[in-house]
Amino acid sequence: MSVLEKANLWLTDTFDAETQKEVQQLIATNSEQLTESFYKDLEFGTGGMRGVMGAGTNRINKYTLGKATQGLANYLLKTFPTKSLKVAIAYDCRHNSQTFAKTVAEVLSANNINVFLFEDLRPTPELSFSVKHLGCDAGIVLTASHNPPEYNGYKVYWNDGGQIVPPQDYNIIEEVNKLDFSEINFTANENLIEYIGSKVDEAFINASVTNGTFETKGRENLKIVFTSLHGTSIVSIPEALKKAGYTDVNIVEEQRIPNGDFPTVASPNPEEPAALKMATDLAEKINADIVIGTDPDCDRLGIAVRDTSGKMTLLNGNQTMSVMTNFLIKNWEKEGKLNGNQFVGSTIVSTNLVNQIATSYGVETNVGLTGFKWIAKMIRDAEGKQDFIGGGEESFGYMVGDFVRDKDAVTATLLACEIAANAKENGSSFYNELLNLYVKHNFYKEHLIAIVKKGMDGAQQIKQMMIDLRENPIKEIDGSKVKFLCDYQASTKTNLITGNVETIEIPKSNVLIYETVDGTKVAARPSGTEPKIKFYFSVNLPLDNVENSKKVEIKLDEKIQRIIKEMKLA
Repeated sequence: MSVLEKANLWLTDTFDAETQKEVQQLIATNSEQLTESFYKDLEFGTGGMRGVMGAGTNRINKYTLGKATQGLANYLLKTFPTKSLKVAIAYDCRHNSQTFAKTVAEVLSANNINVFLFEDLRPTPELSFSVKHLGCDAGIVLTASHNPPEYNGYKVYWNDGGQIVPPQDYNIIEEVNKLDFSEINFTANENLIEYIGSKVDEAFINASVTNGTFETKGRENLKIVFTSLHGTSIVSIPEALKKAGYTDVNIVEEQRIPNGDFPTVASPNPEEPAALKMATDLAEKINADIVIGTDPDCDRLGIAVRDTSGKMTLLNGNQTMSVMTNFLIKNWEKEGKLNGNQFVGSTIVSTNLVNQIATSYGVETNVGLTGFKWIAKMIRDAEGKQDFIGGGEESFGYMVGDFVRDKDAVTATLLACEIAANAKENGSSFYNELLNLYVKHNFYKEHLIAIVKKGMDGAQQIKQMMIDLRENPIKEIDGSKVKFLCDYQASTKTNLITGNVETIEIPKSNVLIYETVDGTKVAARPSGTEPKIKFYFSVNLPLDNVENSKKVEIKLDEKIQRIIKEMKLA
C-alpha cells in the first residue's frame, strides 16, 4: 500500500475530525512529512514504542496508542480468561502524556479491565513498583525518556514489574498487527478506572529508602545539588533524600517545574555534561560534594563529583555502576549475606570492570542485552535459586535490589549519596573510591559516540554500516589483533585467530562486538528507539597508584581517539 493510500484511510469516519484535518494538511502541503508519518508502522523496540507525536501510522497519537492498547487488552484477555484483570498506568511530564494516559486507560476499561491510573506525573520506576505492589497483570508508562520534546512513547510491563520480553512482546505485537484501527474500543467504563497517588507514593519511597540506604554516618554533612531537569523526579527524590536523613539538599530551582519543552537545556539527557551545567555551576558556587540530575522519567541519573584536584567532574555510567556495584557487594559481605548464590546484572556493551569487581567477591555477573528488561528477566529466571544484588548499564541506569524491576533513579540517587557520605566520613571521596577500584582491577576507560541518521535514508545508511562491519571484519584495532568477533544477531562468537566458532546463548540482537588481544572492546549497535547508531569503546591499562591516574587516563583517551580515527568515525 502506498503512503498516499495509507494516509487516505485516515480520512475515514474511524478517525476524528481533528486527525482528519491534520492528515488533509499533510497531503496538501508536505509530501516529505507525509512520507515520514505513514511510510511504516511504529514498532516495539528495546524501550517499547517511541516516536514523534502527530497523525499517522509512524507517529505517536491517540490511534497508534489505542491500537497498541487494544492489542495488549486482547492478549491479556486470552492469557488470563478467568481473571479479573488489573493494569497500572503512569505518565511523565511530556506534552500530551496525561491525555494519552487517559486514552489508554479508557481503552483498557472499555475491554472490562480494571485500571489504576496515577493522578499526576510519576517516575517510571514507581510504575514498575506499583505493578507488583497492587498485584497487577501489566503496567504501562507514557514516556519518551530523554528524547527531544516532539517525542512521546509507550512502555509495557508484565506482572513481575519488568518490561515485556519474549514471548509476551511478540505475542502482543501479533495481536496489535491483527487489528484494524476501526476495532479499537474507545468507549470507556469510568467505573473501572481508579485514580491512585499518595498511598502508592509513600510505599514506593519507603521501599526506596529501605533498599537504597545502609548504616551510613555523616548524611547531614553531605552537600548535595539536585536537578530534575524539568521532569518527574521532583515528586519523589527530594522526599526520599529527606526521609533518608539528608538535610543539605540544594535544588536547581530553574529546572524544578516539570515542563515538556525542557526550556533550560538543549537535551534533557543526564549523559550530556551540558544538561547538568546549571547544577554543576550551583555546586561550584556553594561548594557541594555531589551533583545528581535525572532524566524526565526518572529512571536514569547523571552524577558529578569532585576529582583529585577538587574540580566537579561528570562520571559516566560505567564509572557510576562500578562504584555502586562494589559498594553494594561490600555491604552484603559486611552483613554476612554472601554465600555464593548472589549475582549482579550488566549488559554486553557495559564495562568489564563490573565483572572484575564481582569476581573478586565471589559473586557472579549475569550479562544480557542492552535494556533493563533483560536484567529484570535475569531476576525472574533466578527466583528461588539466586539473590539479585544490583545491576546497571553504561547508559546511566542502575537498579538496587528486587523491589523495582527497572532502572530506578530514585533508589540509585540514595545509593550514590550513601557512597559519597560514607567516603567523606572516612576521609575519602566518591572519586577516590573509583580510583581505588582502578588500582585493584585496572583503569578501564569507556567512550560512546552516537551517529544520528534521520529518516528512511538514514535507516538505510545505518543498515549498510552494520553489513560492512559483519562482512569485512576488522582484523586489528590500534595495533592489537582482534581475537573475538561477537555477532549477537547470528548468535556467534568467532575467534578470528583460530577460526573457532562458539554459540552465544542470549537472545538475538543487532549488535557486533570486537575484542582484541590487549582487552580493547569496540561495539556497534543501532538504537532500537532512535535514528542513530552507537559505537562503544572500552580500553584498559594497569594503574600502580592513585597519584598516576591522570597520566594513565591521558594514555587511554589517546588510545580511544586513535581507534575512532582508524575506524573513520570522526
